[in-house]
Amino acid sequence: MDWTHRLRLRHLQILVSLAETQNISHSAERLHMTQPALSKWLKELEADIGLTLFERHARGLRPTAHGQILREFAVHIGNELDRAREEMSALRDGGSGRAVIGASGATIAGVVPQAVLSLLTRMPNASVELVEAPMDRLFQQLTQREIDIAVGRPAAKYHDPGIASEVLYEERLHFAVRPDHPLAQRKALQWSHLMAQRWVVWTRDIPARDLLESALSAAGRSIPSASVQSNSLLATIALVAESDMVAVVSERAIELPERWKMLKRLPLLLETPSAMTMYWRKDALGFAAVDGLLDALRKVARQPPRTSRAKSRP
Repeated sequence: MDWTHRLRLRHLQILVSLAETQNISHSAERLHMTQPALSKWLKELEADIGLTLFERHARGLRPTAHGQILREFAVHIGNELDRAREEMSALRDGGSGRAVIGASGATIAGVVPQAVLSLLTRMPNASVELVEAPMDRLFQQLTQREIDIAVGRPAAKYHDPGIASEVLYEERLHFAVRPDHPLAQRKALQWSHLMAQRWVVWTRDIPARDLLESALSAAGRSIPSASVQSNSLLATIALVAESDMVAVVSERAIELPERWKMLKRLPLLLETPSAMTMYWRKDALGFAAVDGLLDALRKVARQPPRTSRAKSRP
């Protein structure tokens, strides 16, 4: 008999646990099994497959390349079953299904929450989960089927046959300070004024960091050596709102803290047009909440930034 016919959800949970703990006794305790029973089950599975899944050593186990591949399949299957349970639960409770969307720091305070609100206006019973993370992590979560949609800056490395993408809009980076910052009162702001301040900049794993460094290089400048690095928009806002630090923030990400009078953008612009892109799992299409959220993102992205709209009013 094909060994896959004997696998059950419980067995997949055992595989994932063994890969995580790399220890028979720890997994046995976690799964409420005896150690001999777990060892026997693993030995029989390896014999059925004809491959060694874990290397045994004095301190425990280590997944082989074969074991790691099977573990990834087990995680994917578990995620899909979780999604099926949550989708059915939402529908049973009178909802319109469920969507999980990931947002980078550049979109977490702007286009993504606006799209979620737009979706909930049209589908008030939809269930939405919003996750914030750097784009590298979000794309990984997409490929591992942990989220349905990710929105952030694109990169050539973000490629997978199961993932589709679409450019939503382009925007620039802005310098921002607290509203009563001395630089906010200057009518003629110079580079020398900015370079004399401590900056808050993105960590190197954020795509916008490369964008910022390229723009500064083109202007014959570089990031001040005493800068603070942050991959959190909330932390950046908190640092700048309570000090004389200068932040570099994307155009739409600054809208909300600016309306709340926590930050004020400075007139010196960086030549940094950058695309914001949404990525989605192709197999997630057809779920009402996912389809609705993709449409809402397109609709919100077509609207100009709020500051641009305000300037265009008579």
